[in-house]
Amino acid sequence: MNSPSTLPELHPFQRAERIAAMGISEILRIGAEATERRRQGHPVVALGAGEPDFDTPDHVKEAAIRAIQAGETKYTPLEGTGSLKAAIAHKLSHENSLIYTQPEIIACAGAKQVIYNAFMATLNPGDEVIITAPYWTSYIDMISIAGGVPRVVACSEANGFRVEAAELEAAITPRTRWLLLNSPSNPSGAAYSAAQLQPLLDVLLRHPHVWLMSDDIYEHLIYDDQPFVSAVQLAPELRDRTLLVNGVSKAYAMTGWRLGYGAGPRPLISAMATVQSQSTSNPSSVSQAAAIAALTGDQAIVAERRALFQQRRDIIVDRLNQIDGIVCRQPEGAFYTFSSCAGLIGRTTPQGDVIDSDMAFCRYLLHHCDTAVVPGSCFGLAPYFRISYAASLEDITLACDRIAEGCAALG
Repeated sequence: MNSPSTLPELHPFQRAERIAAMGISEILRIGAEATERRRQGHPVVALGAGEPDFDTPDHVKEAAIRAIQAGETKYTPLEGTGSLKAAIAHKLSHENSLIYTQPEIIACAGAKQVIYNAFMATLNPGDEVIITAPYWTSYIDMISIAGGVPRVVACSEANGFRVEAAELEAAITPRTRWLLLNSPSNPSGAAYSAAQLQPLLDVLLRHPHVWLMSDDIYEHLIYDDQPFVSAVQLAPELRDRTLLVNGVSKAYAMTGWRLGYGAGPRPLISAMATVQSQSTSNPSSVSQAAAIAALTGDQAIVAERRALFQQRRDIIVDRLNQIDGIVCRQPEGAFYTFSSCAGLIGRTTPQGDVIDSDMAFCRYLLHHCDTAVVPGSCFGLAPYFRISYAASLEDITLACDRIAEGCAALG
């Protein structure tokens, strides 16, 4: 037996190169810090998470209970049950006037896995994906893990945080594989109308090697009676190189159920299924049963909750725009505001610290105003900060009071 002095030297843990430069999401880190401060007794209001504060509708929960009682707790087909695929196909036909067959549909453990599967199935080292800033934080890392190169196009607030056709055209190279569009957007809440989306589709039609990934997860959260527009509706010629990404998490308050879906050309869906077969296999059988109920049941609750979100949006946008140094654009959809704090850069806190960035401003709000929000630099655009108004009016009002007081105290 080896003595302690002769044991082989232990080597420190080494991350794989593909994730060496990555860390835990800043949104999750801020949420964890807010939770820890609450545990310590601080009355923190957390407006960082992109999660509806409503509960999953009762008829959806009841469908899941029935599935459990009926023994629907076994493996299902890899890409989802036939019943779920039929429900998704019906949704796409009824709501979007799009016809997809079951082999053109895949169900995954959340819309995030749909995107991940697609990148893993299609990107070779050096392939480029165009994304628009501000962007959802996970896009960058998922592209990088798959060996791709994120090509970021910064979108100005003056254009509603939307990319223009000339900007898209300039970003396309021979290595471009995808354009990823998210409308309505996390974090900006920006949504594209048909007139705003059509010029982008015209660009793609001129570049047949570029595919479109349309992240439609906030489809049902568009306000002021603005309709949701599907890219494939406007440009049917793009159908064979478009992946529609959606799920039940936002519209039906089913974040924890982890059920998303994709619809696209059969060869792409088949390749994505190959990736999924070596990771999670099928999504949860019980979640699939619940998703069927969500997609096929009474949709009145979706409209009711959308109206409540719009009410919250109007209140928080008005309150933020009353604060000196903050400018808040009114978002068309989702449940986020993305506000400029440029007017606060250079000011000094009562503790003597200089607000030199949106990160510093958000740290100040958390540590001295007990309010957790997310800096815009996490989403690729500064100096902004994101607030999730998927929270009670009481919390929204309290947070706005604290932000106003905190900003007034800056020198």
